[in-house]
Parts: sequence; structure tokens; C-alpha cells
Amino acid sequence: MSILLQGPERDATCAARWLRSGFLVSIAVAAFSVAAHAAEVDATAVPDTIKQRLTACTACHGEQGRATNDGYYPRIAGKPAGYLYNQLHNFREGRRQYPMMTYLVDHLSDAYLQEIAAYFADQHPPYPAPQPVDPSSATRERGEALVNKGDPGKKIPACIACHGSAMTGVLPTTPGLLGLPRDYLVSQIGAWKNGARHAFAPDCMAQVAQRLSAEDIGAVASWLAAQPVPAGATAVAPGSVKLPLACGSVPGSAE
Repeated sequence: MSILLQGPERDATCAARWLRSGFLVSIAVAAFSVAAHAAEVDATAVPDTIKQRLTACTACHGEQGRATNDGYYPRIAGKPAGYLYNQLHNFREGRRQYPMMTYLVDHLSDAYLQEIAAYFADQHPPYPAPQPVDPSSATRERGEALVNKGDPGKKIPACIACHGSAMTGVLPTTPGLLGLPRDYLVSQIGAWKNGARHAFAPDCMAQVAQRLSAEDIGAVASWLAAQPVPAGATAVAPGSVKLPLACGSVPGSAE
């Protein structure tokens, strides 16, 4: 049964309805204004730049990819773009194993990996001071010998034979090894030795690592971590080094 309202009672009911409607409209307008303002603030505060998009990288690798000399995460600033691209590609394809890196690059295109690599290759912040290590004199001598002369008896080429005479890398794909933490160097050479890390075949670094003993790995890593980085250190030009082994990561060396 319907109830018909008359006179003042009807007018009061209509007024209440109009007030409720107006109140809801006001709330909707206010909410829209807040959301629009928040979006405007966000758009202003977070510019869509490659630097901003790579915040996930610098959270571990440090501002500009500079890292530090006492942690596990390596410096990626200034590394050859070809090397950085190869490593990002290796993480995506499973040749390198580190869950956080795999998660970050798993769905990124080759073009975007190249953009990331180019960005960090163009960064040149100062290097930290050498890492304070104090191995025995025998360990220091062994490390220096392996880096500069290798060990012909074990068919181990000198590190400088691939990474350049100053160990600052060779364009386009061979990294410098100075300015990296000892623990990181040990872990990566060890990963090649035990098969956890791979590169494009033929995997020259894996071949070298198989010939290194645990003591050799520690000696090389300790010696490298203790060396100062030359002022203005950059990777040398392509073709400056004749590789002692065919290396799938270096264009032309495996042909």
C-alpha cells in the first residue's frame, strides 16, 4: 500500500532527498579532485626517465651503478655496454643464476636490455678506494703472477691477456676487473668453476676457471681487489688484445 504525502510533509521529504543527492555529488566531486591532484603530483614527482625506471637496479648496485668496495653486488657503471647486455641476456636465458636478477629481466625485450646496458655503460662515477686485504706474501705473489703471467704449466692464460694490460676491460664485451669486491670475484670465478655460471659457447672463462684451484681463485681475487683503479680508467679499443682462447662472448673470436 502506497502512502501519499501531502503538504509540508511532502516538501520535507523532497528536501531531504535533494540534500542527500547533493551531499553524494559533493563527495564524488571531492574524491575526483583529490585523485586528480594526486595523479598530478605523482606525475610531477616521478618523471618517466631511464634513470627513474632503473631505480630497481641502483637499489643494489648503487647510485649510477657505482656499488661499493665491500659488498657482494658488483660495480656496473662504465662497464662495456656489450658486456652488460650479455649478462642481462644471460640472466634472462638462465646462463647465470640469481633469482632477483632473473625476476627483474625475465620479461624484458632485447631492445630494453640494450637500453639498460647503454645507460650504465655511460655512467662514470669515481671508483672507491681499494679494498683492504692482507693475504700472505705467497698469496699476493701467486695472485699477481696469475693476473700478469698466467700459469703455462696448468695452461692458464694471464688475466691481462683477455681483460687488457691495465685490467680495465676491452670493448665491446670484456669487462674490467679492478674496483670489484674480493667476495664478488671469488663467487663469480667459483660459479664458472662449478658450472653455475655460463656464457655463450665456447665459454672461455669456464675453461680457465676449471684449471684454477680454490687457492688460485682466492689469490687472484685478493690481488685484484687490492689494486687501485687508474685515473680515467676505460675499456680499451676493440682489437687491442689478441685472445689466447676462442670466446663466444667476444664477437669474431670464435670464428
